[in-house]
Amino acid sequence: MQLASIFLMADPSGKGGGTGTLIMMGGMIAVFYFFMIRPQAKKTKQQKELIANLQKGDKIVTIAGIHGVINKVNEDGTINLEVSPGSYIKIEKSAISMEWTVNINKTATTSADKS
Repeated sequence: MQLASIFLMADPSGKGGGTGTLIMMGGMIAVFYFFMIRPQAKKTKQQKELIANLQKGDKIVTIAGIHGVINKVNEDGTINLEVSPGSYIKIEKSAISMEWTVNINKTATTSADKS
C-alpha cells in the first residue's frame, strides 16, 4: 500500500492529493505518445507512401532478404519481382522492407554520385 502511494505521489493517509496523481498520469500518457505512438504512426505512414510509389524498375528488398527489381506492379496488391535475369517471383507489396529498400537505394545513388 505504501509503495503504491509513493509511486502515485499520494498522501499515504488517503486525504487529498488527487491533483498530483492526475499530473503524473498525464505526464505518463504524454511520454507514451511522444516516444512510442507518434514515431510508430510516422513510420507506418512512410511505409504506405513507399508502397504506393512503387513502379517498374525500382530496386527493392523483401522482409525475407530477397533482392530484386520490380518487373510489374499488379492491381491485386502484388508485384512481379525479377530476382535474376529471366527469373520472376510474385510477392505481396506488404512484404517489402522499407529500411532495407531505402538503404540499398541510398547506397546505389551514393555509388553513382562518386562515379
